[in-house]
Amino acid sequence: MGEASSYKEYLAGLLAGVATVITGHPFDTVKVKLQKHNTEAHGVTYRSGLHCTARILKTEGVKGLYRGATSSFVGMAFESSLLFGIYSQTKQSLQGGVQNSGPQLQVIIPSAAYSGALISFVLCPSELVKCRMQVQGTDSLVPRSRRYSGPLDCALKAVKTEGVTGIFRGGFTTLLRESFGNAVFFSVYEYVRYYMHSRLKAASSDNSHLIDVGIGIVSGGLGGVGFWSAVLPFDVAKTIIQTAPDKSSTRNPFQILSSEGWI
Repeated sequence: MGEASSYKEYLAGLLAGVATVITGHPFDTVKVKLQKHNTEAHGVTYRSGLHCTARILKTEGVKGLYRGATSSFVGMAFESSLLFGIYSQTKQSLQGGVQNSGPQLQVIIPSAAYSGALISFVLCPSELVKCRMQVQGTDSLVPRSRRYSGPLDCALKAVKTEGVTGIFRGGFTTLLRESFGNAVFFSVYEYVRYYMHSRLKAASSDNSHLIDVGIGIVSGGLGGVGFWSAVLPFDVAKTIIQTAPDKSSTRNPFQILSSEGWI
């Protein structure tokens, strides 16, 4: 029963990762462009996310919003599958197979931080490729002679010019983002889900499947809000580190955040 449940967690995570890219990649492209261009000297300054989206659609069309989506599909599918699977197994291990009546932070936080730290090693290379593809649109300061023809070309050039460690540029910042962010995500997710289940399921047994879907959407959505509220500065630093044209530029996220006025 436990093994079957674990496989379901991995499969659910895989499908969630694919769905995330399909629906969320355009928003991610806008986010990365805002983080890169609005913090770079002499770069294009977007007034808002809407202004950035309008410029992308005007100059590149809808496909511009999906730059770097290929690597994102691969990375997010594996990342999400591993995240939910490892989290579920680690949580079961810490609980000792005993199902408690409610969520426990002393189990949730280490399980989520551990799974987030592990998946950062999968996520970092795919995000590096994704970010570098996303910032080389029409408004990019990257010379055309140095642009990438595709995700594979980007990955190979990163390894060729910076060595194998080049593909893991920004790895420490990714680890900080994923471990801390997922600790917040799963804490919010577990508590909101538990609270809503105890209130709504007790109130009515009719339409239980619809209630479960609604609870999943709300708890997952609030968990996502918690994740990004907690780690957005690290994400900004990661984008700057991974898209820096000078390979000798700093990889210290705290130094970058200090220079940008975050801390």
